[in-house]
Amino acid sequence: MCLAVPGRVERIFEENGTVMGKVNFGGVVKDVCLIYLPEIHVGDYALVHVGFAISQIDEAAALETLRLFEQLGMMDEELAEEKAQQ
Repeated sequence: MCLAVPGRVERIFEENGTVMGKVNFGGVVKDVCLIYLPEIHVGDYALVHVGFAISQIDEAAALETLRLFEQLGMMDEELAEEKAQQ
């Protein structure tokens, strides 16, 4: 199954001419390409799929989605490797 996970943009930076962000997924922070969301700001939430932010969403929707993923055990599956490395 392909899953887009909501995360909060903590920092925006440029890497090799590409707009990138540090995005927090419930405690796991990953580098994400923000090229498709030029209007996104620090503090905003985005849906991220395979390292690309594909849609901006509001905080309430992001938090509800994260809560549901957590209840279903989906966050453990999606972020297990990253949590192990921290």
